[in-house]
Amino acid sequence: MFNAEILVFIGYFVILFFVGLIFFFNGSNKDQEDYFLGGRSMGPWVTAMSAQASDMSAWLLMGLPGSILAFGFGQIWIGIGLALGTAANWIFCAARLRKLSKAANDAITLPQYLTNRFASEKKTLQVICAIIFLIAFTVYVASAFVAGTSVFTMLFPGIQESTAMIIFTLIIIGYTFLGGFKAVCWTDFFQGILMMIALLAIPIIVVMTQNLDTSLLAQVYTYTDASGAVVTCNFGAGLFSASWKDIVSGLGWGLGYFGMPHILVRFMSIEKPSMIKKSAVVAIIWVVLSIGGACLVAYYARMIVAEELLTQGLQKTVFIVMARRFFPPAIAGFLLAAIMAASVSTADSQLLVASSSFTSDLYKPLIRKNAGDKEVLWMGRATVVVIAIIAYMIASSNGSGAQAIMNMVENAWGLFGAAFGPVVLLSLFWRRFNYAGACAGVVAGAVVDAIWLMACSGTGIYELVPGFLAGGIVAVIVTLLTPAPDKAVTDMFDTATAADYDE
Repeated sequence: MFNAEILVFIGYFVILFFVGLIFFFNGSNKDQEDYFLGGRSMGPWVTAMSAQASDMSAWLLMGLPGSILAFGFGQIWIGIGLALGTAANWIFCAARLRKLSKAANDAITLPQYLTNRFASEKKTLQVICAIIFLIAFTVYVASAFVAGTSVFTMLFPGIQESTAMIIFTLIIIGYTFLGGFKAVCWTDFFQGILMMIALLAIPIIVVMTQNLDTSLLAQVYTYTDASGAVVTCNFGAGLFSASWKDIVSGLGWGLGYFGMPHILVRFMSIEKPSMIKKSAVVAIIWVVLSIGGACLVAYYARMIVAEELLTQGLQKTVFIVMARRFFPPAIAGFLLAAIMAASVSTADSQLLVASSSFTSDLYKPLIRKNAGDKEVLWMGRATVVVIAIIAYMIASSNGSGAQAIMNMVENAWGLFGAAFGPVVLLSLFWRRFNYAGACAGVVAGAVVDAIWLMACSGTGIYELVPGFLAGGIVAVIVTLLTPAPDKAVTDMFDTATAADYDE
């Protein structure tokens, strides 16, 4: 028998799929620019909320609170780094990227922008970028599948994990395949609101109703993980007692924002550059409240449910357990839908950006140069399905713990940030930057990130940091050693970065 919690949860998915059908049948997706970028018609509120909802995947409600609950204050620095990175990205990059992407032959993907920014006829950079996109986004989408499956199996204990993951995969494929960018953005808008409400509701009700014993923060718990290793869960003495490695790595997460394609494409989709300021205010307020709420959920849970969860290694379920403990079933179902909203809003955006990169940067220019808009549009939809299937296979083999979610997100986030972050920043602010420097920077950032992950992860330094530094240094050196860009390129840069440019 269905209870109120399950009915509310199912109702959320019915609405989600209905939105996809609306955008499929109303003719909104006439060509690839509509399907992949919404025709550059998004307003400031939708742009802001969609960017943040697509950014903050289920790790915000499961991975991050679970890690803080288990391993303490050092993990909070990840949230601080992300909040600072979000603000910097909106303040320094958003308006310039919107202007330059439009001026650069109306680029609709990040690889297209980086190629058109230098007026290059070569396809080297587009191909390199597209390959990195497909690898990193597939892993990223897999993390959302893991998180979504965890919620399904808790709500429907009789369903096996493999079955739950198939259901979740089909839901995401269905409405992303049908609705395209506009459907993704509009559902992200409401999902972003839902996520923020859920993350704030639990700390508020705890403060209003509970007498907390802060001495419980010092309690140490242990559990045995799937590999048989004993894991020690120590919360730590305070935020500033965290190790310098935790602080550097946490702040390093913020660097990743400058290279996140699924976020950057939101900047490119807004109707007018002048709307960015309003979007930035909305986005920064949202991220501060939402990350703060996630940290508080874990902090209060350490004094309420730590023994119940950490002795079993169930820290990934902290948000779910707290929602069920303090709210009636109907409201709990609403709050649990927020986890699915986080999973879906990130997975759909990443599927769409990966698909657009394949079709616009590989299929159209290299495989089928004469392909029409309809062919490219349907190839994009087919790519959504293929990437989702591969992500499902990865998710099926990576476990379902909070750490599995965090690990997959860390790997994808690090690769994107190291490969594209320095190059995007230089392309937006350095007039002398050239195509050779961009190619070298992307490759160097990606290679150093991968090598550090495989050979130096024991240092405790997040691989994004050395990868980002290497990518930036190599990009600058190669640019200075190669010819300056043509006058047409610098003239385009000057026009697009002028204060009165609002195209």
